[in-house]
Amino acid sequence: MRKASLYICILFSISLLFSCTTNQQIDLIVYNAKVYTVDSSFRTVEAIAINNGVFIDRGNSQDLLNKYDAKEKIDAAGKFVYPGFYDSHGHFFLLADAMDEVNLLGTASYDELLSRLQTYITANPDKKWIIGNGWDQNLWPDKQFPTKDSLDKYFPDIPIFLSRVDYHAALVNSKALAAASIDSVFMVEGGLISSNEEGELDGILLDNAMKLVSEHIPEQNNEVLVKMLKRTQDSLFSVGLTSIVDAGLTEQQIDVLKVFYNADSLQIRNYAMVAANPKSVKNYLRSGTFESERLTVRSFKLMADGALGSRGACLLHPYHDSPTNGFLLQSSEEFDDLIKQLAKSNFQVNTHAIGDSANRLILDTYGKYLKDSKDRRWRIEHAQIIAPGDFKKFKEFSIIPSVQPTHATSDMYWAEDRLGHDRMKGAYAYRDLLEQYGLLALGSDFPVEHYNPLYGFHAAVARVDKNNFPKGGFQFENAITREQALRGMTIWAAYACFQEKKRGSIEKGKDADFVILDEDIMQAAPEKLRDIKTLQTFVAGESVFKRNQ
Repeated sequence: MRKASLYICILFSISLLFSCTTNQQIDLIVYNAKVYTVDSSFRTVEAIAINNGVFIDRGNSQDLLNKYDAKEKIDAAGKFVYPGFYDSHGHFFLLADAMDEVNLLGTASYDELLSRLQTYITANPDKKWIIGNGWDQNLWPDKQFPTKDSLDKYFPDIPIFLSRVDYHAALVNSKALAAASIDSVFMVEGGLISSNEEGELDGILLDNAMKLVSEHIPEQNNEVLVKMLKRTQDSLFSVGLTSIVDAGLTEQQIDVLKVFYNADSLQIRNYAMVAANPKSVKNYLRSGTFESERLTVRSFKLMADGALGSRGACLLHPYHDSPTNGFLLQSSEEFDDLIKQLAKSNFQVNTHAIGDSANRLILDTYGKYLKDSKDRRWRIEHAQIIAPGDFKKFKEFSIIPSVQPTHATSDMYWAEDRLGHDRMKGAYAYRDLLEQYGLLALGSDFPVEHYNPLYGFHAAVARVDKNNFPKGGFQFENAITREQALRGMTIWAAYACFQEKKRGSIEKGKDADFVILDEDIMQAAPEKLRDIKTLQTFVAGESVFKRNQ
C-alpha cells in the first residue's frame, strides 16, 4: 500500500513538473522583425505573439520563442511589421464598380477617352449600359468639359455614363438622358444640368443632377456583387489595408453588407457611414447603431458641396477662373435640421466639405451643437480649403480633420487656377489642421485616388507626386512627419472611428491586424516609398494576403 502511494506521489510530482515547464500553446509568433507598435511611446520590438485573433505579447524574439509554443512561427528575416493600415475615407462599392468599368484615369484627351470606350465596348458586346470613371478635363489640352456630341456620333445605341475622376460630375450621351426622360434643362437643387450657348443639353451633369440618370443604371445581383467586393477586398489586402471607412452608403448597401459579413463572405473591417437624408436619419435613429466583429454602423455622412475640379466646391468668393462660387448640395437650414437631430443621438456626424464656404458653414453648425460634449469625434471629410479665421474652430469644437494627402499632389497642377494665390495658403493645409486638433485621420478617397496607403504616406511627408515633382515639395510647410503619417493611417484613424482600444496599434488585447513590408517606410528614401511592397497582411491573426516570392 505504501509502495502504491509512493508511486502515485512520484507520478503526481512528475506531472506537476511537466505542467509547470510546458509553454503556453498559442496560434502564431512572428519574430526576427522590426515591429513598429505605434503605441503611445512609438516603441519598436522584435517579435509579436498572437492567440485567438488578438495580440497577447510583444518583445524580444528569443524571449517569446522560449515563452510560447506556437502552432505557426514566422521568421520575418529582418523585415518590417506595422499595425494593419486603416483608410479613413474610401468607397468600397465604387471601387468594386470601377474595377469592372471603363478605366478613364489618365486620359490625355477626349479622343483618348473615345478610343478607350471603343476598346471596352468591343470587348464587352453584351453590356446594357457602358459605365466609366476617371476622366479629368484638367489633363486635356484645352481643359474644357467634354460634351455628348461625340458620344452620340460614335455610340448612339447604348446608354453611356462616365463619371469624372472626383465622382462629382458625369458625361452622358443622349441615350442615357432619354432613359431618364431628360430632354430639357431644369433646376436641380444642389446640382446642375449643363447646356450649351443655344440652351441645349450638352451631356454634363454636376453633383445631385447625376442621380437623375445614375438611378436608371441596372443594379448587380448579390451573387455578382459579393464576387466584385471580394475581388476589391483582395486588392486592398494586397497593399496592407485591414480596415476601411466606407464613406457614405445607402441603407440598401448597408443591408447587403450585413448579409455578406454575417455569412463570413468578407473579412476586411468596415466602418460604414450612412448616407444622410431625412429618411435614412429617421430610420437609423429608430433602429440604433450596429456593430459586429468586422462591420460597424454608427455614423452618418453628409455632403456639403461638390468638388474643386468641377467647380462645385462652395467658396466664400468667386472662383479665380470663373464667376461662380460653386454651390451647396442642401440648404443651410436642411443641414442644421439633420445635424440637430443627430446631435441628440449616439451617432457620429461626418461631413464632406471642400470649399471654404462649405467648411465654415459645417464648422459653425457643428459648433452650435457641440458646446456641451467634447468627445463626439465629429469629423469633416476632406477639409480641403479653410479660410484663415476658421482653422481654430477645429480645436474650439473638437472636430477631427479627415484628409487625403494624395488630393494635394493630384490637384496642385490646377488648384491655384481655381483659387488664386492667396486662398491657396489655406488649401491642403494638413500640418495646420494637425496643430489644431492634435491628430489627423488619413485616407485615400479611393477610387478617386489609388487605394495604396503608401501613396498617401509619400504625399503626406514629401508633398510630391509619383514622379517626385515638384522639387522641394508642394507647399512643403504643410508636410507632416513620418511618425504623424503612420499614426494617421493606424491609431489616429482608429480613434476617429472610436476604435482605438481595439485596433490601430500592436498592443496586448488588441485585434491582431498587421502587415509585413519589404522595406522600412520610416527610413526609406522618399523617392522609394511608393515602391515598397506588402509581403503579407493579417486580419485577426489570419493571413489574408501573401505575396509570391
